[in-house]
Amino acid sequence: MPTAGTVIYDADSHIMEPPDWMDEFATPEVREAFVRMPIDKLGGKLAEWAALAEGGAQPADRIPELEANVLGGPKGYEALGAFNSKERSRVLDIIGVSSQLVFSTFSALQFTGIRDPELLYGGALAHNRAMANWCSEDPRLLGVAVVPLFHPDRAAKAAADAIDAGCAAVGVPPRPAGDKSPGHPDLDPFWRTLEERNVPFMLHIGPFHVKPAYMNNGRPPAVDFIGSGEGVMAKDYPNVHHMVEEFLTTICFDGVFERFPNLKGGVIEFGADWVPSLLRRLDYTAKAWYKSTPEIRELIRKPSEQFTEQMFFTPTNFEDVGELIRESNDRLYCFSTDFPHVEGGRDPFGKFGASMAGQPQETLDRFYTTNYAELMGLVLA
Repeated sequence: MPTAGTVIYDADSHIMEPPDWMDEFATPEVREAFVRMPIDKLGGKLAEWAALAEGGAQPADRIPELEANVLGGPKGYEALGAFNSKERSRVLDIIGVSSQLVFSTFSALQFTGIRDPELLYGGALAHNRAMANWCSEDPRLLGVAVVPLFHPDRAAKAAADAIDAGCAAVGVPPRPAGDKSPGHPDLDPFWRTLEERNVPFMLHIGPFHVKPAYMNNGRPPAVDFIGSGEGVMAKDYPNVHHMVEEFLTTICFDGVFERFPNLKGGVIEFGADWVPSLLRRLDYTAKAWYKSTPEIRELIRKPSEQFTEQMFFTPTNFEDVGELIRESNDRLYCFSTDFPHVEGGRDPFGKFGASMAGQPQETLDRFYTTNYAELMGLVLA
């Protein structure tokens, strides 16, 4: 557990958006193209959740109960501060968090499947303005934009617009940039924008499932954390980080971290038990393929050094963070709650604290405070 007085930074939280959350920030053409949020896939409590979100705040008579058990109480739309930013500020007061990254939950699904560039980036602009607006009244709330990388020139402008609007980080999909590597020189203006503006990129878990045939085991369909089949399932979780490993390997060997040595990045909610082995494999590969791969010969630092200096990861609350640190180092990992998502657990402080028992205070400070500050470019007193 962090010691009394420790500054706590939370590298993962979410808004549970109402279906029309972005509408006022979108042009009529973009709004018309939106694929409406799949709130109808969230289970049998749709009517109650829709009523809560449309009301704009939790019922006044429930506030004392919710305040008394913020992390251990209701999750999703029923949580205090799920969709009301003033309530979220109260949540930070109660759990003692001094800064919190805020991601959307469903709204990006309304536009990320659109192929028309005008409508795709118009949707991103609406999302990012909505995010900045939601976080605008509390400097502790740091909103994360969404920027597709399919069109490099538009991606750089979308990143700049998001930062100008007030977003503190830029989320990108951990996938190829259309028919290009995310480390292609055409995307250098995007990465340069982030580095020059001292804003990190974020890779956050999204819809992912193993091939459907793997789920056909002759038994009734399994369910996820929230009792449906829409989220990450038991067979998905051990494999979901593979897309991130592909993305990070690519930008590393394509020289993005070398060309932009002050660029920072966060990998959020993919777990972190795979990180030490990835760093070892990257170093092995850089050594083995040094002679045959020109891009690797151009690297100045070992991949593990690049990651240690520029990348940060959020473990899940059921992973042994102390063991991860012993296998790698304490500069890689950040504390997170995933509030108000149920996947974050009901006692993140207790679970993370137990897994880090015996760690020196400097390592605890790195996990709860310093690494997040380095990721987000915050100045610690």
